[in-house]
Amino acid sequence: MPAAFLKHPFMSQHALAECDDEAMVRAMLAFELALAEVQEASGAVPVGVSQQMRHQLERATFSIADITEGIASGGNAAIPFVKQGRGLLADELKRYWHQGATSQDVVDTALMLLLKPRLVALNELLLRCRSAATALMVTHIDTPMVGRTLMQQALPITFGVKVAHWAIGLEQARRRLSAVELPVQFGGAVGVHSGWDNLGLEWMDALAERLGLAVPVLPWHTDRYPIHAIGTGLDAVAGAAEKIALDVALLTQTEVGEVAEPSAPGMGESSSMPHKRNPVRSALIRGAARQVHGHTSVLINAAAQPLERGLGEWHAEWAPLMESASLVEGALEQVAVLLEGLEVYPDNMWRNLSATGGGIMAEPVARILAPTLGTDRAKAVSAEAAETSRREARTYSDVLAHHPDVKGAVDPEALRNACDPALYLGSSAAQVMRARKWLEIQ
Repeated sequence: MPAAFLKHPFMSQHALAECDDEAMVRAMLAFELALAEVQEASGAVPVGVSQQMRHQLERATFSIADITEGIASGGNAAIPFVKQGRGLLADELKRYWHQGATSQDVVDTALMLLLKPRLVALNELLLRCRSAATALMVTHIDTPMVGRTLMQQALPITFGVKVAHWAIGLEQARRRLSAVELPVQFGGAVGVHSGWDNLGLEWMDALAERLGLAVPVLPWHTDRYPIHAIGTGLDAVAGAAEKIALDVALLTQTEVGEVAEPSAPGMGESSSMPHKRNPVRSALIRGAARQVHGHTSVLINAAAQPLERGLGEWHAEWAPLMESASLVEGALEQVAVLLEGLEVYPDNMWRNLSATGGGIMAEPVARILAPTLGTDRAKAVSAEAAETSRREARTYSDVLAHHPDVKGAVDPEALRNACDPALYLGSSAAQVMRARKWLEIQ
């Protein structure tokens, strides 16, 4: 498959570079060397053995091709890796290599080690997005625009409150993801440290500390909560990012023109239509998010695994998990640039508020007419005036002012105010300030 054309453009190039085959080998080696060190500290391995292992293996060259070929017969990368590592050691050290561990311990821990810097990078990107969104929503706290429901014009809001909702979505996902733990995996063949009794749990705890990973309550060979938590946490970020991209894409439509993606040479160009400026960043974000959603379904459906070792479910987790992290990181790189350079056009927002001639203000008009005309008649009059305004291309306030049921029955200034979108923004500004305060909590 031409991955460089079809998959990698949606992913963080930085993440791809740091999570390649060589990185997986280094992560598996880190597990094995840390295991030898904690076993040596407990007296299960002679003094000096772990250092000799490190000296010999950190300078050795593992064959990626041989490991790849060995997966076909062993079912995972750890089996050929362990075999190759043992072959690279001096004879007197071989017996202490991979002692008490199983292949799932190696792979699961290696994946946690690969994910650790990715979660740090994601948190930094989310904080960057939060900063950009906060500045944007405060700048436009009073910028009126039309709120849309079911894709149709509804009532006025401010652009600031729209951005506030974007920011809250991202920050909620950030706080959820920051609480996710990356636990070490160490249980041996059937998860009970066979042959090592209580030393096994001591080694598991010591391994976690040495590798900078979380300490699980028990080995989690078929308790896949950690993977479920990571996968769904990543998916929550993807969903928040996709919401922003979808809104931006809709608002950039030629007929709407309320915002535009940051301009850059060649960005958004069409292969056949020179006039176009496509929302490419939004497309990349949404493309990445859709793939993450698919990967999450795989991880969720692999959560229940049989007996003491998964048969295919465990194996199905690896690619979706790692790809999701790279995809979310790639999406957030685009979101950060999008929020930092988003072009906002308040004049077009006001133009679109006037698209119905003021008819979107029928609801507040009905409210002001109700004490005089009664609720039902007030709604009917406000609706009739909105339709007349649309059909005759007259302003809504003018139609209302000449309506026989309204003329002379309602204070003209109050009627004009009821027809002014800028005076009917509800709690938009208060919501922006409330959101800003909440965003600054952590």
